[in-house]
Amino acid sequence: MIAQSIRAARNVPGRSQRGFTLIEVMVSTIVLTVGLVALLGVFALAMASTQTAQEDMIAKQLGSEAWESIVTARQTTELTWDAVQNQSAPGGLGIFLDGLQPILNAGANGVVGTSDDSGARYLTLPGKDGIIGTADDIVLPLTNYQRQILISPAYDSSGNILPDLRTVTITVQYGVPRSSIKKNYIITGYISQYR
Repeated sequence: MIAQSIRAARNVPGRSQRGFTLIEVMVSTIVLTVGLVALLGVFALAMASTQTAQEDMIAKQLGSEAWESIVTARQTTELTWDAVQNQSAPGGLGIFLDGLQPILNAGANGVVGTSDDSGARYLTLPGKDGIIGTADDIVLPLTNYQRQILISPAYDSSGNILPDLRTVTITVQYGVPRSSIKKNYIITGYISQYR
């Protein structure tokens, strides 16, 4: 008798069984899959950025080195104002080489990017022991990097050349590991004739 009343209660009209349909399950699976694929893409992008972080840092340092070299030479009066320009500038008094140049050691004048630079540059990193100057140091050649120093006239709002101010654009170009893509790190600023 109890079994009959349980069966009867199950078959009572108006009481439907609740649950997920096959279509609802498929839609939720598709939404979850799209979300996971997007998350995987973000993870891959983060891994790629992490792997190029060292090259980005080296490029930044090479650009800053060139900028500091120019400003220091101007501050210490090693360079005349006429020398703070590219060799192709009118008058031919500039000392900075035109176009992308390999990263070399600074020459006798102590200014990078000039014709007296020579000798390949290397970067020495500490090895597993964390100490520079030991046998496990890592030596990286900087042959993957090129630098261009472009010094051009600065103009006022009327388009007139400002004789005591120049625009300096330093571009460091380098390759990304496992890719044929070249990246550029660019520093732009102004240098004045006045110290």
